[in-house]
Amino acid sequence: GEVFEWQPKKNPWEGNAPDAVPELTEEQQQALEAYRAQQAAKKKGRAPAAEGEAEPEEEAIEAKSYFHGKSERDYAGRSWIEPPKDRKKENETCYIPKRLVRTFAGHQKGVNAIRFFPEKGHLLLSAGLDGKVKIWDVHSGKAMRTYFGHSRGVRDICFSADGRRFLSTSYDKKLRLWDTETGQVISTLTTGHVPFCGKLHPTQQNVVLAGMQNKKVVQWDLDTGDLVQEYCEHQGAVNTITFVDEGRRFVSSSDDKTLRVWEFGIPVQIKYIADPSMHSMPSVCVHPEKDFMVCQSLDNRVVTYSTKEKFRLQPKKNFRGHNVSGYACQVNFSPDGRFVMSGDAEGRCFFWDWRTTRMFRKLRAHEGVCIGCEWHPLETSKVATCGWDGAIKYWD
Repeated sequence: GEVFEWQPKKNPWEGNAPDAVPELTEEQQQALEAYRAQQAAKKKGRAPAAEGEAEPEEEAIEAKSYFHGKSERDYAGRSWIEPPKDRKKENETCYIPKRLVRTFAGHQKGVNAIRFFPEKGHLLLSAGLDGKVKIWDVHSGKAMRTYFGHSRGVRDICFSADGRRFLSTSYDKKLRLWDTETGQVISTLTTGHVPFCGKLHPTQQNVVLAGMQNKKVVQWDLDTGDLVQEYCEHQGAVNTITFVDEGRRFVSSSDDKTLRVWEFGIPVQIKYIADPSMHSMPSVCVHPEKDFMVCQSLDNRVVTYSTKEKFRLQPKKNFRGHNVSGYACQVNFSPDGRFVMSGDAEGRCFFWDWRTTRMFRKLRAHEGVCIGCEWHPLETSKVATCGWDGAIKYWD
């Protein structure tokens, strides 16, 4: 028989002249050039301004701070951030607040986070979506200082252990370390990506960790300003960083619906917690006795993990009843560890009993989302909440 020879099929378009490329009009040509310039500038790390426009405000914003009080020192020469000398813990047991004491008004847009001054609680720091950070005197309800340094909303704030400095994390891709008292910016950190959370290390106060939108956790040394470590394992934007085991380890949670545990300083995960039934956990808080942590899970529960070696899920300790799906509502503990609290998407604030997981009380706190809640560290029945209606409320 004769050998069958395979011949490639003829291309149906063979022999046809290619289509003529249409000429671009003047406008299209200009638009294309502008787009290419923009892409080139983006590669360099910043967007150029269009003709006749000012430089974008990311460049222009200069950090400033205003003091709103009467004077920065009192009659005895003490600074305004000094805590009153007579502040002591009244008693150990915490009680659930019942009524509104006062409202702190001053943010133009929503308030994303609030933090009490560490251990004393006489001042309250708040991060606004208007790009401002304000600090309030808790007793008078007056704003003491405003810190302008971000051109977009502020996502997260974190006090240093002594409260003398704080870190603000913003959607303008910058983290700034401020001096609480003078309002000076001590340093500005950026990688060119949006940071979602920023934390100062609990014992080494010159170390900053930030969870980024580009799936990394990055670590800076504030003394040199250098980026010293990157922890890359997550498959989604990193939402929270929580130190456990006295700062030797930290837990990161992410949009990839996992929790990962890291040894501090070593970029290899030591534990990876993932389960098909898990949801994203945009807020994590450690119990005051340090042996458990609770996570706000977006399927409308608060779930509990142990912080010991195994990081085991505690299936009996689920707190339900609130509605948070889609919002990063903060979850928190009372200082004595008896109550768990959380905001919710409908502006309520919920309190559960830690031991029995029973719901104790819910307060109608805000119009819109109640995004943050913090228990006063010394006064045992006082709670502050903040919401996207721009109000911060103080309850007793």
